[in-house]
Amino acid sequence: MSEKLIELKNVTFTYDGDDEEEKRQSALTDIDLTINKGEFVAVLGHNGSGKSTLAKLCNAVYEPTEGTVTVKGIVSGSEENDDKIRRVVGMVFQNPDNQIVATIVEDDVAFGPENLGIEPKEIRKRVDDALKSVNMYELRHREPHKLSGGQKQRVAIAGIIAMQTGCIVLDEPTAMLDPRGRREVFDTVRRLNREMGITVLFVTHFMDEAVKADRVIIIDSGRLCLDGTPREVFSKTDVLRRCGLDVPQSTELCHRLIEKGIDLPGDILDADECVEALSKIMEVSR
Repeated sequence: MSEKLIELKNVTFTYDGDDEEEKRQSALTDIDLTINKGEFVAVLGHNGSGKSTLAKLCNAVYEPTEGTVTVKGIVSGSEENDDKIRRVVGMVFQNPDNQIVATIVEDDVAFGPENLGIEPKEIRKRVDDALKSVNMYELRHREPHKLSGGQKQRVAIAGIIAMQTGCIVLDEPTAMLDPRGRREVFDTVRRLNREMGITVLFVTHFMDEAVKADRVIIIDSGRLCLDGTPREVFSKTDVLRRCGLDVPQSTELCHRLIEKGIDLPGDILDADECVEALSKIMEVSR
């Protein structure tokens, strides 16, 4: 049986606006969602859909206007509980420069554990282990501003690992990176999930990242639109288009061929599956 880690019940979040009309606009409305321990969950949605707000609620950066957010049995909403939640759920933001606070890589990774009051010997071990886990140990004495964008994000992730939170929420961590940096960061996070069992909530707008998750959540206009495996979610191309989202290119190609009468599976996710399915059809037609 799956162990619940994060649970949102009837959650609505409304930003404080300058006028009455803005105050009535909710970023999220009536969200019911459970994230289980060890899952890798991708969150998709167009700009302004509410996906970043959802991420910040899970880390107690925001408090719900209505409903409850519970993390490992702890209900957010008080300073004491929010501090406890942040020891369970770490957060990595879009711009790594906003999270780097020290002038040396290893000092930056040590910052979180030091604030938790961990003893120096344990901090040293955590920092070394965390940097090794994201393949940044050899650069531990480097100045962060001399790193690439992908390397900076890996340092930010190492800082969360060193706090031993057990869950990482990443708010579009690859949005500002080049393709190589994107791949470095995503592969690192996926490996941490697979090898260390770290629970991951990964907010992204890149379909090629979402298809590799265990589960995909679609947020549209502040509401939960779809929730399922990548195969289940991306097979619903009409719903995705209504939400203002693209579908993986291989899925789009297969659906267009299906519309032309070609007998292909409707749940193809990537190029390898597409090539295999088309190859079978060509063999049959020979």
